[in-house]
Amino acid sequence: QVQLVESGGGLVQPGGSLRLSCAASGSIVSIGAMGWYRQAPGKERELVAIITNGGSTDYAVPVKGRFTISRDNAKNTVYLQMNSLKPEDTAVYYCNANVFPIATPRFQNYWGQGTQVTVSS
Repeated sequence: QVQLVESGGGLVQPGGSLRLSCAASGSIVSIGAMGWYRQAPGKERELVAIITNGGSTDYAVPVKGRFTISRDNAKNTVYLQMNSLKPEDTAVYYCNANVFPIATPRFQNYWGQGTQVTVSS
């Protein structure tokens, strides 16, 4: 079975930084695009950043210039470096990935359990 596990969330002051990690484990042939989403209380889940298996990236406007998504294919891991954090960045952050499991001859979409990021003074 495939599993995505996030880590790195926590409490940080405005202007601070956090680095989130998401590792995929299981019987995996390959991983396609990976991304980070977030959901604040009372709001819909929204895309934060995405990175393709070729390394192309895209960011939501509110985080552009402050966040950086990257991946380590050897470790089946995607990262989100978050700098200059603002209170409005407070949310549960979720990892998402398109994974090609050994047992299934097609890509399937998976979600992590989420990690809380709180930006407050």
